[in-house]
Amino acid sequence: MTLKDKRALAMENPKFIFDDDRPQLIDEWQLVPSIWDAVRHECDVDKNKGKFILTGSTTLIKNDKDEVFHTGMGRIVDCRMYPMSCYESGDSSGIVSILDMLNQKIENKGFKSLELPEIARLIVRGGWPENIKVSDEDITILPKMYLESIINKDINERKDKKRDSNKMSMLIRALARNESSVVSFNTLVKDIEEYESEEELLTSRITVADYLSVLDSLYLTLNQEAFSINYRSSKRIGKSPKRHFVDPSLACASLGLNVSKLMNDFNTFGLMFESLVLRDLKIYMDTTNGKVFYFRDNISGAEVDVILEFADSSYAAVEVKLSFNYIEEAKKSLKKFYDNVSVKPKFMCIIVGHYDAICRDDETGIYIVPINALKP
Repeated sequence: MTLKDKRALAMENPKFIFDDDRPQLIDEWQLVPSIWDAVRHECDVDKNKGKFILTGSTTLIKNDKDEVFHTGMGRIVDCRMYPMSCYESGDSSGIVSILDMLNQKIENKGFKSLELPEIARLIVRGGWPENIKVSDEDITILPKMYLESIINKDINERKDKKRDSNKMSMLIRALARNESSVVSFNTLVKDIEEYESEEELLTSRITVADYLSVLDSLYLTLNQEAFSINYRSSKRIGKSPKRHFVDPSLACASLGLNVSKLMNDFNTFGLMFESLVLRDLKIYMDTTNGKVFYFRDNISGAEVDVILEFADSSYAAVEVKLSFNYIEEAKKSLKKFYDNVSVKPKFMCIIVGHYDAICRDDETGIYIVPINALKP
């Protein structure tokens, strides 16, 4: 629908663009919202499934929603698309399955994990299909172009109000600096005030909330909600989301990070690795109708990086560590969590970047799995 003639034809009557050859993919359908109801009606003509695939890079705003008269329930299923996981891009062997861990089918074995520069490359490159086979010198170009398009064009696609590209750049950089962190609106405002030098800063919680909603509607961000569990004191449990970009390469592009810079900033490297793992786990859990959360005790500061909740409400606790040097620390964190919950996790796991083994710890039963061994 980005083609003017196709869009004009669809505005006259959406059925004019329908083909007999099915399935038919209609890209950026939201530019002509009446397509939705026309597709829904076409689905009622016969009972054949899979006639259309509607793709769009943003959600409808209120004014456009007024042009859609039917929810599509029973005819149309929503499916959020993500960048490619390491397993999909061929960077993970997939010899360890999340479901295998759930069913306790993992055997100890040696395994060739990724070296740290290779992990940094996966983070900076991202999971964009067009970037998979690009040379190392050019892997930062596509994520930067994607952000530039968002900032200079896509943020005003919703048409409900005009938004300032400079202010959106500030917010994106603030989110990148706080990647994989629990951060409130107030924290983002303070971060912008501290780092930015422009005359008009994003200083209002309301403005930050509005700009964040735009990034959410463009599917650029991925919030990791807090996990609700029967902990010893519910008042201790964190409620604010942990904020991520949908792909770690976007945070790196915003901050001007490349492989060399990541290697020289191990703290940032660790946060970006957590974002990489979260992206993959979100994709893997979607295949099982599962969900991804995090856990935090506000009083003691105890935290579990990732909670995997399965369709039957059972769950797993996962820590994410960049290298083997932090495995003992992760074990202690998971053990503390285990001792304080009444409903125990089905399994606990440490997903690590660099660790040349796949194993189950004899003392704690915790699995240790390199990111490049994992699949759904």
